[in-house]
Amino acid sequence: MTDFATHADAIAPGFIEKRPLQRYVAPTKPSLVGSSRAALAEALSGIGVPERQRRMRVQQIWHWLYVRGAQSFDEMTTLSKDLRAALAQHFTLARPQVAAEQISVDGTRKWLLQLPGEIDGRPHEVECVYIPEADRGTLCISSQVGCTLNCTFCHTGTQRLVRNLTAEEIASQVVLARDGLDDWHRESAGSGEPEKRQVSNIVMMGMGEPLYNFEAVRDGLNVVADGEGLSISKRRITLSTSGVVPQISRAGTEIGVMLAVSLHAVTDDVRNALVPLNRKYPLAELLEACRNYPGLSNARRVTFEYVMLRGINDSLADARALVRLIKGIPAKINLIPFNPWPGSKYECSDWSQIEKFSEIVFNAGYASPVRTPRGRDILAACGQLKSASEKLSAPERLALRAMALTD
Repeated sequence: MTDFATHADAIAPGFIEKRPLQRYVAPTKPSLVGSSRAALAEALSGIGVPERQRRMRVQQIWHWLYVRGAQSFDEMTTLSKDLRAALAQHFTLARPQVAAEQISVDGTRKWLLQLPGEIDGRPHEVECVYIPEADRGTLCISSQVGCTLNCTFCHTGTQRLVRNLTAEEIASQVVLARDGLDDWHRESAGSGEPEKRQVSNIVMMGMGEPLYNFEAVRDGLNVVADGEGLSISKRRITLSTSGVVPQISRAGTEIGVMLAVSLHAVTDDVRNALVPLNRKYPLAELLEACRNYPGLSNARRVTFEYVMLRGINDSLADARALVRLIKGIPAKINLIPFNPWPGSKYECSDWSQIEKFSEIVFNAGYASPVRTPRGRDILAACGQLKSASEKLSAPERLALRAMALTD
């Protein structure tokens, strides 16, 4: 089942023609993993559970899905055998299928996930990435299969948009990561106190533009943030946008997570070339939306992402212009060394130039950390997702998965 892309307005008129956009077609037995409470109640209604029982049953299933990480209905021992059998007859607890798993020398993990649907005989696929650090574990998740924005420095942007992910597919990436990291029942040796979860932070910085799949992103992240389930604080969830101005305020009101903006330039001319969406929503409009982001404060700052491209946007004059541009916005600036990919026309700025750029921003009163590239050797770094994995043959994918599982 196909439709024409409703995301053609994401770019300047005439920049790109409308392309077929695949619709999600649910399997005969859909998975309940990633479902909201409302969706679970609807599922129970559909198999005849009386209305007076649904609220309690929803809460029980919710606990098994998002606290215990149940992978079969048989595990749900607080439900009657008859209800478990009925659930198993109509639904599954399937996660997205891992087509390939790669582990970087720095510990970064990248999963290539297969989802329902096919295009040109190939299954719909997305990637998500887990980045372990000393004080946190960050999971980078996707919102779309492919991307429509065509940012010229980003490899993901070279792949056409196939379809939006559902809310369930968004939330299920977190469930799958907890499965893969054995992150459901972690206890410290001897003390009996739970260890810190390996997945402690979520960044919606994977494939796709989240604000062009707003409702599904909102509903999926609300499942992830629910305090009685996956329970990842909204202050530990960051949504990154390339600048879909009309949806930014709505994101603050209806989702309420931390905001990151892919800025990358200080003039409209340069940003038009790097981020074509700027032709529709130029810098002045984007920054005004950031100033008015609901809940913005020194404790909830906007993160501006700025990829460092040699000779393009990395001059010291650019650094000073950046400081002027964001004046008055509680913010920090993440400086991202460009992560190369095959065929790219850009080069990363020299390290000494990045340090000088950072010093100017820092001296103006803004935190300006330089993001350490992670997972470059498996093309899992910022701007590299779904590149080499897209070309892997089936035997190569199986081999990578087997190697990861036996590591």
